[in-house]
Amino acid sequence: MLVALFWLSLILLFYIYFGYPLMARALARLRPNPVNTSTEHQPKVSILIAAYNEAQDIEATLRNKLELDYPSDKLEILVISDESDDGTDDIIERVASSSRLPIRLFRQVSRQGKTAGLNILVTETTGEIILFSDANSQWDTHAVSKLCSNFADPKVGYVTGKMVYVNEDGSLVGDGCSAYMKYENWLREQETSIGSVVGVDGGIDGMRKTLYQPLRADQLPDFVQPLKVVEQGYRVVYEPQALLKEEALNDGDSEFSMRVRVSLRALWALKDMRHLMNPFRDPVFAWQLISHKLLRYAAFIPLATLTLATLLLAPVRGIYTLAFLGLVIFLALAWTGHKREAGGQSLSAIYSIPYYFMLLNVASYKASIAFLKGEKKVIWNPRKG
Repeated sequence: MLVALFWLSLILLFYIYFGYPLMARALARLRPNPVNTSTEHQPKVSILIAAYNEAQDIEATLRNKLELDYPSDKLEILVISDESDDGTDDIIERVASSSRLPIRLFRQVSRQGKTAGLNILVTETTGEIILFSDANSQWDTHAVSKLCSNFADPKVGYVTGKMVYVNEDGSLVGDGCSAYMKYENWLREQETSIGSVVGVDGGIDGMRKTLYQPLRADQLPDFVQPLKVVEQGYRVVYEPQALLKEEALNDGDSEFSMRVRVSLRALWALKDMRHLMNPFRDPVFAWQLISHKLLRYAAFIPLATLTLATLLLAPVRGIYTLAFLGLVIFLALAWTGHKREAGGQSLSAIYSIPYYFMLLNVASYKASIAFLKGEKKVIWNPRKG
């Protein structure tokens, strides 16, 4: 029984993190589905920003959008302040007063969260394409052009860009991504080649306005809205040249809290959109959604059973003793990574990969417990780097 549990858990974990990506890569090569992009495609664009107490970042974010390399007469910026009380609104109005682009401020009272705010903004837009930016998102100057080039393909309904981590001085961290983001972005490339991606970066996304569907305040727009686009028969694709620069967090507690919140809302999203996991509807996308999201959020279960089986089988020796030693080393590296980060030290891959792997799985466990209790997260304080 323990031997079977060990191998089943190990095989499932291998499939979640390596098997599915490799199968996606193989399918992308066997049956490629390229996006017919065009750099000449420049529709009118509305950039939407939801902000709550973002006085520290909102001016830099707006200035960043004003520097975008895109025709001025085809750009507008709409910001909704979610009952901010730190001067955010005054900063937006000051920037708008001297802006070369129309910047319109709306105020949401009482505070209802990002999703409710976006529902309001969409009705006020004049653009054919709506783009979503966080209140602290710094886009590359060519980001809008790169995103919009994908909409030249009439089958594309939603496009997501690429997030890169930067230091405080703006320089890239490594080659621009954490090990986790490298892995996720590579997987998005394979999924785009198949048809649609099942995960997006909410700080640099775009979609056709005609496809937008108002969501409940408790729903995660970065997750549910792309699924709604797939539901309507359109593709969700990844554009690696549309870059979002975000300051790397060196605070494990903030990262963990963010991951718990996102995981919790994603679990509710999976419940709301569970019909897309029906293999009789679209077998390929159902397989993608189950493998990339549902199983990934549930990976802490085979991780826990593998750990238990390894501990109990360690005295048997042979491969199980080696597995036990490997587990001890992996956990020791993860713990060392946690302590080093808490001490303000930078982490090499040998520490950061085990540490982040454990952080994600513990966050998924905590989110799953909250989900089973019926808890929901609608509003929260800004994430600070």
